[in-house]
Amino acid sequence: MSLVGKLKYQFMKDIGAPALMSLKDLKQHRKRPVSPAFGPPLKTNKRLKEILSRHYFLARYVPGAKQVAWVTSGAPVELLRAFDFYTIYPENHSALVGAKKQGADYCTIAENDGFSQDLCSYARIDLGHMLSGKTPAGKLPKPDLLFCSNNICQTVLYWYKAIAHELDIPLIHFDVPFVAVEQSEADVRYLAQQLLDMIPILEQFTGKVFDLKQFEIILKRSQESSQTWGKILELMQAKPAPMTIFDAFGHLAPVVSLRGLPVAQDYYDLLLKEVDERVNKGIGAITNERYRLIWDNIAVWYQVRYLATFFAERNMNFVTATYTNAWAETTGYLDIKDPWSSMAKTYGQIILNNNLKHRLGLMRKMIKNFGVDGMVMHSTRSCKPYSVGQFDLRKALSAELKLPAVIIDADIADERVWSQQQIQTRLEAFCETLEDTTLG
Repeated sequence: MSLVGKLKYQFMKDIGAPALMSLKDLKQHRKRPVSPAFGPPLKTNKRLKEILSRHYFLARYVPGAKQVAWVTSGAPVELLRAFDFYTIYPENHSALVGAKKQGADYCTIAENDGFSQDLCSYARIDLGHMLSGKTPAGKLPKPDLLFCSNNICQTVLYWYKAIAHELDIPLIHFDVPFVAVEQSEADVRYLAQQLLDMIPILEQFTGKVFDLKQFEIILKRSQESSQTWGKILELMQAKPAPMTIFDAFGHLAPVVSLRGLPVAQDYYDLLLKEVDERVNKGIGAITNERYRLIWDNIAVWYQVRYLATFFAERNMNFVTATYTNAWAETTGYLDIKDPWSSMAKTYGQIILNNNLKHRLGLMRKMIKNFGVDGMVMHSTRSCKPYSVGQFDLRKALSAELKLPAVIIDADIADERVWSQQQIQTRLEAFCETLEDTTLG
């Protein structure tokens, strides 16, 4: 790291980023028309955009000031934070590309280089970015280190191996055994030892000595952010719900990519306060909430607006989702007094690394607690671990709870997979069934 690089980064952090935010405030943004089916938007939407814009803006100036790590969403990032890495999450970046309906362009670049169209669109978008340098975020810094965990899927390991090979940089892999029945003590020891073994590797790589006290502060902050996020989601049990899951898909970003940093906790404190105020005042996310729904799987990023409007105009609100819940579900395992074993439990038992019986029980509980009337399941071509078993889950929940349910076939970020007519027909049939069931 150079003195010039550090000074440049600090200047952009203290002067450049605030100036950019002020300039954006002065610009007149054309507002898209919003359906009257929606209630007032969250005021914190503005703050969320500022945080994410600042994160990607500063990323352009970080080379030479800090070492950069590209990280998977399920990896124990707190360990990297203790060594002051600037972290970039390719999955979040791919979701951003998908939301801008540019996913097919990036996927095509990767496909033309030999990567299969059957590969996860997050991976193809990221590989397309790596091969072309294209990004709607301006510019992403090249990584000095890759850090991945297979607790979300096996694809990330081979995806990151491809990047490591292309860029000739080291890859740290946090290997997490799948929880077929329940996590064993042997699994916990195995995971905890991996974390401990990473410390001398990171010390040698960074030239910094591991500071346990600083790490505990980061871990505590990470826990608090996840717990606050969980409280925000719990407030959606209120009738009417103060947010929709489509809101939560966006507000999830800080707990994924900025977890362990003060900015994430400050943001969720702000969001919690606003959501709580909306509950107390009876302000709903949609103007006439009659039906409450659960969403299963990752968002269809390029169709979030369409789906939100489609359901809101039918007086239907998504009030809970397995996806948004994933960053709050296992936080209770964290224990600062026993960081290594507790991190092993926290990162080892997340929904995508757990069995279908666990997921069935979780969804059953969510349906009950949030007063859910119907379920929409997104069977995405990209995320096989999330999509496999959905038909069995739908069958079990529909039979047990008499819950109307529909499965739509799409993709998280590759818009070429979307079939508007087919999906709209399927959703309209689901809505009719839901209304008939409720009336009956």
